[in-house]
Amino acid sequence: MIQTFRILRAAAIASIAAFGIAAVALAISGCGSRSGLVEGARASTVALQPSPQELWPAWYESEARRDGATASGRGEAPVPLPESLKVPKEGLRGMNPMAILKADPRAKTLVRLPVIDHPGRPGIRPPVLHDLTGHDGSPELIVAADLETRRTVVIVYTVRDGRIVPILYTVGTRLAVEAVGTDLVTRGAADDGAEQAVRYRWDGARLSPVSDIKTYKGIAPKGPDTKDTTDEPETPGPRKTPGPAKSGGVAKTGGAKTWTSGPDSGKGAS
Repeated sequence: MIQTFRILRAAAIASIAAFGIAAVALAISGCGSRSGLVEGARASTVALQPSPQELWPAWYESEARRDGATASGRGEAPVPLPESLKVPKEGLRGMNPMAILKADPRAKTLVRLPVIDHPGRPGIRPPVLHDLTGHDGSPELIVAADLETRRTVVIVYTVRDGRIVPILYTVGTRLAVEAVGTDLVTRGAADDGAEQAVRYRWDGARLSPVSDIKTYKGIAPKGPDTKDTTDEPETPGPRKTPGPAKSGGVAKTGGAKTWTSGPDSGKGAS
């Protein structure tokens, strides 16, 4: 009887030990599968995020743009410009930006303004070529005009089926503009005194706003989509800045081309 009890107890202990070893092995293998790590396997490549590229750096240094309100929105449905405006095989690269503005019913009054290189007076900033749709590699034309009213008009044109189409109209107070990859960001001041950054992205038909962030400094935030930085130091992220442009030439930096003022200003880039 005692011998039989000892045999059963030994068998039970052996079973418990085997179960414990199996549980530990299962736990170890489970951790490995959840982490996705396999010994000897190569780690996945980390995709680098594009850095903001200032399209008109001088306007970032101007404090005048921080006074007033910013207005942005979807606007009307994109309508091609008149067919009389022929698009060459080079696309927008081979066109005169002033001719495009003159053919645009909503922008033709801007042609009266001179091309300017720095803030402080009304005028058209040097037009910029930059890919904002990402669908065929051809760049869009970005135009910004500072008005006498201290407002800035930003317009973006693309080519669709051989026609020039305005895909963004937005207006604000002395806006600073930057490209982040294929996104366009405008920075200015909102009605309530906050610094406002609106990010636009190509949706297949137009550049639509995908984020509208307000940053409050020294005042209480007034909405859910705000950030209070009263006690935070201002630490702007790194931005690419186009190099100095030659007079009458075209500056190309980080995928963007800029028309510059000079005796040949207003001519398209080749």
